[in-house]
Amino acid sequence: MQIQPGKLLAQIQTPDDLKKFSKDQLVQICDELRQFIIDQVSVYGGHFGAGLGVVELTVALHYVLNTPDDQLIWDVGHQAYGHKILTGRRDRFHTNRLYNGLSGFPKRKESEYDSFGVGHSSTSISAALGMAMASKYKKENHRQHVAVIGDGALTGGMAFEAMNHAGVSDSNLIIILNDNCMSIDPNVGALKDYLTDITTSRTYNKVKDEVWNLLGKVSKFGFSAQDVVSKVEGAVKSALLKQSNLFESLNLRYFGPVDGHDVNHLVEILTDLKHIPGPKILHCVTMKGKGYGPAEKDQTKWHAPGKFDKITGVIAKKVYTTPQPPKYQDVFGHTLVELAELDDKIVGVTPAMPSGSSMNLMMNAFPERSFDVGIAEQHAVTFSAGLATQGLKPFCNIYSTFMQRAYDQVIHDVCLQELPVIFCLDRAGFAGADGPTHHGAYDLAFFRCVPHLVVSAPMNEQELRNLMYSATMHDGPYSIRYPRGQGVMTDWRTPLEEIPVGQGRCVQEGEDVAILTIGHIGNYVAQASEILAKDGITPAHYDMRFVKPLDEKLLHEVFKKFSKVVTVEDGCLMGGFGSAVLEWMADHDYQSQVVRLGIPDKVIEHGEQEQLHEECGFDAKGIASTVKKMLAPVASRY
Repeated sequence: MQIQPGKLLAQIQTPDDLKKFSKDQLVQICDELRQFIIDQVSVYGGHFGAGLGVVELTVALHYVLNTPDDQLIWDVGHQAYGHKILTGRRDRFHTNRLYNGLSGFPKRKESEYDSFGVGHSSTSISAALGMAMASKYKKENHRQHVAVIGDGALTGGMAFEAMNHAGVSDSNLIIILNDNCMSIDPNVGALKDYLTDITTSRTYNKVKDEVWNLLGKVSKFGFSAQDVVSKVEGAVKSALLKQSNLFESLNLRYFGPVDGHDVNHLVEILTDLKHIPGPKILHCVTMKGKGYGPAEKDQTKWHAPGKFDKITGVIAKKVYTTPQPPKYQDVFGHTLVELAELDDKIVGVTPAMPSGSSMNLMMNAFPERSFDVGIAEQHAVTFSAGLATQGLKPFCNIYSTFMQRAYDQVIHDVCLQELPVIFCLDRAGFAGADGPTHHGAYDLAFFRCVPHLVVSAPMNEQELRNLMYSATMHDGPYSIRYPRGQGVMTDWRTPLEEIPVGQGRCVQEGEDVAILTIGHIGNYVAQASEILAKDGITPAHYDMRFVKPLDEKLLHEVFKKFSKVVTVEDGCLMGGFGSAVLEWMADHDYQSQVVRLGIPDKVIEHGEQEQLHEECGFDAKGIASTVKKMLAPVASRY
């Protein structure tokens, strides 16, 4: 179903079309753009609240800037739907996040207006500063470079590193702080309190109107604008005598706070800021979910609600007639609370993903033993290491794709010191519609090469519980990875049992071929076995549970019996589980034929998890097809 845009939005294919309208028409364009996003997401799903919160800012930026020559970078990219709609992708927007459709995030290959590919937090200022310095080097002084970053993303250390550099760069850089007090969950930490103080400061707001009235005259001063800027800065600094300004201390000219939903005021401000030299920051106060009542009231719930009835606000849910397995993240959350009730040394740590990882269950049950450290994965790992030195047992829950950001801390601060930090890697394997920036493709490979670190993955909910329980008794670093979405067991609250480190299991005896799997993806083997049984093929299935250390006793059993072996993993083939098996086989002088199934050495785009498994050939049909080819007579293969 094609969603029809409003009469003004229908005339806009590019920012050049937007510029043809008068300023008086921008409010209506914003209303139509907001309604178009509501219509689209209610029918097709996707991220929601963040995009509604920056409608006016999006329109103002494209109205004032000369994109794509001017560089516009959206941090993370959840909020860039309006940007995509205004830059030639409106008629394809119904394919957003669908297999072979538009990406849910800005992507350089998708559009010249997407200046930088994003998806992970806190990268925008660094990227924009790099572009600004490149323009300065090439003497392209007319170009603007704008980074739009939320107050949640600003908690990431990389953003501070970039601002520290920007302050001494003399670059043509505008940082727009989109301050809505939210990331996915409510923001935490001292920075949140600081921004709240700025936006509510009576001292600051007493002179704010005078400052902006003066700034509004800048464009009329032409080349003497710098004199006006110095007066503006003086007024701002006078207002902040009792409240020092973090951004000014970094040598970033600070302007704001301003109403991020007043499109005409934003146009005036941005027009004037273009004429002010050097790095600067504009503080915009916005509301996530603006313009849609239910999203304004419950911003966490409406970050990415899926399909919903736009009239009633009822979010669509699948109706099942039988009990369904829980999500792995919920099994983690409930099991962590259960373990914490048994052991008062257990604590939980998450970098700004309490609801996404279900760490919020621990926070509700044991608030004094749970820590949301903000969007700061590196800090989360080293903070956990510090907790471990004092005899506590930290469960550090980080999405697989975000664990990449803390790799040095895992090696240097945890594993070299052999500290008992338990890493729980949610969203391992394919992340689905979020695509390649969020796929957890590499953790098996980059973790198994680190000394002292146990690397494990459960095939079902019972194994996840047991691995978590076992990890609390291991005196050293331990990782457990599991996928996004549902498990396979409805009766999952099983008694906790210890799984010895490095012990796999035989799930199914067989004669023709051995299939070795790691993690949840092993559940495809039962379906594959049904397909193979029709041809009289009986595979053996081994759930290895550990990539490091491998179950050597079980591998000896496999390679002594089978001349044909298939390994299956929902991780990268290069250096992953299958590579570990091949290395072991070579070290022990076995000569079996081994075929590895997993994620190939290329970027896999977004789509439903099952679609991506099929594309990579390790769904049930793909596994069965591989086995048939291995067992087929040589002549029939050609």
